[in-house]
Amino acid sequence: MPTVWITDKQEQEDIIRNCDSCAMSMVDTNGDPYVVMMNYGYEDDVIYFHGDPNGRKMDILKENPKICITMSTEHSIYYQNEKVACSYGMNYKSIVADGEVEFVEDYDEKVKALNLIMAQYVEGEFDYNSPAVKQVAVFKVKLNNLKAKNFGRFVR
Repeated sequence: MPTVWITDKQEQEDIIRNCDSCAMSMVDTNGDPYVVMMNYGYEDDVIYFHGDPNGRKMDILKENPKICITMSTEHSIYYQNEKVACSYGMNYKSIVADGEVEFVEDYDEKVKALNLIMAQYVEGEFDYNSPAVKQVAVFKVKLNNLKAKNFGRFVR
């Protein structure tokens, strides 16, 4: 099936804004892969994440901050022949990029990042409990080597 590589910056950002989750892949010090689904916020080629400051994900990121992210949207199944399994496929748009995690420690920058994460999913303005902001881990990733594509039978 045809793949159309999307190089237009606005189209790439539209894909990012239309996704509702992101798979973040990392590798631990033993070389073992680890992937987690993450909620995210986006602004100016930077993805923002938040999470519990403890656990395997944070242990890995502190040792090896290099990650790869993948997200996709507009999924729909198509087929050429309903009875032929190999004629089925999936239409979608996707983003793949890599980068290095940078932990955010500044309180105001954390709040900004949390607002961007909230804005990805809901509209409105939000208040934050100061101890919660201080305790949550917030990190950002400048997107490098971004690849965006439109795949499937009905590529627009």
